[in-house]
Amino acid sequence: MDRLIYLSMTGAKSLMERQDALTHNLANAGTDGFRADLMTARSVPLRQEGTATTRVYSLETTTGYDAAQGPLKRTGNAMDVAIRGQGWLAVQAQDGSEAYNRAGSLAVDATGVLRTHAGLMVMGEGGPITVPEGAEVMFGSDGTVSARITGQPPTPVGRLKLVNPPANDMTKGADGLFRMKSGDTATADETVQIVEGALEGSNVNVVEAMVGMIAVARQFEINMKLLQNAEGNEQRAAQLLSLKG
Repeated sequence: MDRLIYLSMTGAKSLMERQDALTHNLANAGTDGFRADLMTARSVPLRQEGTATTRVYSLETTTGYDAAQGPLKRTGNAMDVAIRGQGWLAVQAQDGSEAYNRAGSLAVDATGVLRTHAGLMVMGEGGPITVPEGAEVMFGSDGTVSARITGQPPTPVGRLKLVNPPANDMTKGADGLFRMKSGDTATADETVQIVEGALEGSNVNVVEAMVGMIAVARQFEINMKLLQNAEGNEQRAAQLLSLKG
């Protein structure tokens, strides 16, 4: 009896975690550059010292992220950039570490520093990129950043740090930014290209995520019915035992 209860309980817990992941993906279906989380279940034997393994529970775990490119949206805004194909834009995370994302909605703050829409400092190959006050910012396809003051020709002020490490070397953090699993910083890749005046949308498949949520809800309901059946069987067994007494 306890095996049925244990399996149903761990299954329901695993489904709740998967529902959380699907909900998170759906909530970010409109977030530029978002990469959908991928979840899977694995079996983990329950081990107790001095006893044989008789119970196995399921554990929902994040296996990584969907590396597929999201749709490119033309915005016409000269401060928007999207990465063409594979690659990442280097930024400085809130903790000061170097991280990577694909959200290319950029702006210049009051001190002239180039930042993302979320306020993260954009990293250049030589450090943060600073733009002269009142200058028009222009981006080249290779990530070169130029500033043009009215009446003067454009002047290069830096180059975006664009990287392209293997997908297996990257991990997604709780802040939504990506980092190297080794903890090192990625090397700039000169082959990565950007598209000016465009943004990359989220790669979340809304229909697929909604179907997944419906499937999870039904599976959760089945696990709850199994727990109810286990409770009913236990009550009937107790009644039979009381009659024998």
